[in-house]
Amino acid sequence: MSAWMLNGCGSRSAPAPVMELSEAKSFRQFEQMGTGETYRVKKGDTLFSIAWYSGNDYQDLARFNGLTAPYNIYPGQEIRLSESRQASTKSAAKPSGRTSKIKANQPVDPPKKQAYGGFKDAQKSTAKTEPDDFPRQVSDWTWPAKGKLIGRFSLTEQGNKGIDIANAAGTPILAAAAGKVVYTGNALRGFGNLIIVKHSDAYLTAYAHNSRILVKEQQWVEAGQQLAEMGDSGTSRVMLHFEIRYKGKSVDPLRFLPDQ
Repeated sequence: MSAWMLNGCGSRSAPAPVMELSEAKSFRQFEQMGTGETYRVKKGDTLFSIAWYSGNDYQDLARFNGLTAPYNIYPGQEIRLSESRQASTKSAAKPSGRTSKIKANQPVDPPKKQAYGGFKDAQKSTAKTEPDDFPRQVSDWTWPAKGKLIGRFSLTEQGNKGIDIANAAGTPILAAAAGKVVYTGNALRGFGNLIIVKHSDAYLTAYAHNSRILVKEQQWVEAGQQLAEMGDSGTSRVMLHFEIRYKGKSVDPLRFLPDQ
C-alpha cells in the first residue's frame, strides 16, 4: 500500500490537522488526506485499525504515542501518525539498533514461497494461555475463501493492495493463518465490514466486504476457521478483498498462499 507523506511536526501557530476516517469515501481518498499529523480516535477504533488505514506499523504508532500492550485507546484521543521531530532527532543521534523499515510497496521476497511459514518450532495452535503469546513466525498460510480470483496485487500507486476473490453471497471467509482478531467494524467506507487478524508481531491480514462477521475482537482463531460470510458491503459486487501486511506495508498475498 502506498505510504502517504506526513509532514514533520515543526513549529506552527495553528493546531496540527487531524484526520477523520469518516471523511474518506475510499482508501485512496484517505491516502490523499496525508497532510494530517494526528488522528482523532472514534468509537470502535483500535490501534490496529488506525495503523491499517494509515499505512503504518502498529508498533510504530504505539512508540510514537507512548502506548504499551494491550494498546488501549479511547474516543476523542489524538493519535500521532508520525514521529515527533524531537524524537526523530534523538533517534538519528543515537541509533536504536532496529532494522530498517520496509519501503512503501516493497515486496517481501522470500527465497521460497513459504519461507515465512517453514519454521517447525512456530506455534500452530491458538489455544494459548498468555494474552499476547504470538509465534515468532507464521506457521502456515491457507486461502481465505474459495472462488474466482478477479483482482491481483499491484505495485502501482493506485493499484490493488491485495487480492479479490468472487463467489456467491454467504461463502465462508476463513482465517488465512492462526492469530488473534484485533479489529471488526466498518469505520472506513470502501472496505465495508472489515476484519483484521494479527498473526505475529510482523504480520496482519484483512478481510473486507463481509456480509456477516462471525468473530469478535480479541478472539483467537485457527488457520482455516470461519471468520465471516462473503458479501458486498462497501463494494458493487459480492467478493472478498484480502490483504497481507508485513510491518505495516502491503505485500502480495500470492507469495504466501499455497498453490491452488
